[in-house]
Amino acid sequence: MQGKRSHLFCILVLMLLCYGQSLAQTNEQKALENKRERLQKEIREINRLLTSEKKEKGNVLDQMEGLNQKINVRQQLIRVTNQQSNLLNRQINANIRNISKLRDDLKTLKDDYAKMIQKSYQSKSQQSRLMFLLSSENFFQAFKRLQYIKQYTDYRREQGEQIMAKTQELGKLNTDLTQQRKEKDQLIAENKKVKAILFKEMQSQKELLKSIRSNESKYAAAIQKKKTEARKIDRQIERLIRSAIASSNKEANKKAGKKANTSTFILTPEAKLVASNFSSNKGKLIWPVEKGIKKQGFGVYKDAVYPGIKHQSNGVIIATDEGSTARAVFEGEVIAILSVPGGNKGVQIKHGNYISTYYNLSELFVKKGDKVAVKTALGKIYTNRFSGLTQLKFYLYKDTTRLNPEEWIYQL
Repeated sequence: MQGKRSHLFCILVLMLLCYGQSLAQTNEQKALENKRERLQKEIREINRLLTSEKKEKGNVLDQMEGLNQKINVRQQLIRVTNQQSNLLNRQINANIRNISKLRDDLKTLKDDYAKMIQKSYQSKSQQSRLMFLLSSENFFQAFKRLQYIKQYTDYRREQGEQIMAKTQELGKLNTDLTQQRKEKDQLIAENKKVKAILFKEMQSQKELLKSIRSNESKYAAAIQKKKTEARKIDRQIERLIRSAIASSNKEANKKAGKKANTSTFILTPEAKLVASNFSSNKGKLIWPVEKGIKKQGFGVYKDAVYPGIKHQSNGVIIATDEGSTARAVFEGEVIAILSVPGGNKGVQIKHGNYISTYYNLSELFVKKGDKVAVKTALGKIYTNRFSGLTQLKFYLYKDTTRLNPEEWIYQL
């Protein structure tokens, strides 16, 4: 009896382990599928917003950056698809082992059942159940024989049910295996297509690099122009933030008899609450555009043509559709309007002691002092007539400290 309980416990533990492994694989497969779909969507958006035919007339720098971004995302897609294929391989191999084990179990059950039926038939031919009972020497023996007949009947039924259950389980595993093989074949076929497209894009990249390097002075001029524009924007953003801090703190410093502080905001209780709410939404803030893709991230990045050259980005650049508007990522107050000489317009919004900046607007819908709610339209984003690109430059600060918007905006 103790041995039977131990055997049942082992089976239960094994079943729980198998279920846990299966659940983990299912969750991993779902996560990979979600990532694959996200990458496929990003590629579609890159094609639509950065590298479509109407953008080919743009400067070589924009073309190169768009092509590099698409190649990078497509390489990620290939890696994710390979991970999915490998996971399916493991599931298929596990199913093959389970099917082999079930077939052995089924054969053993059928053999046992056949022997039992044969024995039952032989017993029936020798004497009927009734005679078996009537031939009992006493009532106690008859009762024991009746119990034996009942147990034997139950055992036969149980054996039949086990065979049926094993047969159904085997059928389901075979169906799952067929489906898994189809999914694997589809992933392999998709990866072949993606690799073929990637090869063509890399060839285009080589040709573009060749054309750029044959006219380095033109490319160098485009880089220098881009750096100069970025520095102008950065300087004005930081100057306006310091000015806003000084202006906001002037009255508070006067009452306290302190000197003007231009590095941090002195917050009112209401502003502290806004700042706290903003901080608690880190990683969950909405995008500053309704639809778009990240074209350039935050921080130091390698040059698209000469990887040895490094560039610094103090914000992020988001490509979107022509005619799109910038929107507030959180409630706040407009504290400044940017207007870079020779450039476009921008809006700065204060959220407690956090400041979000939206630059490259051709038209403004708000003015300094306006209170805005989350998703409030701030202005129309400028579309470059030459390149056809519509891009918003988005910056985030805490007082005068730069923040990485990618850590604050959801899935940026």
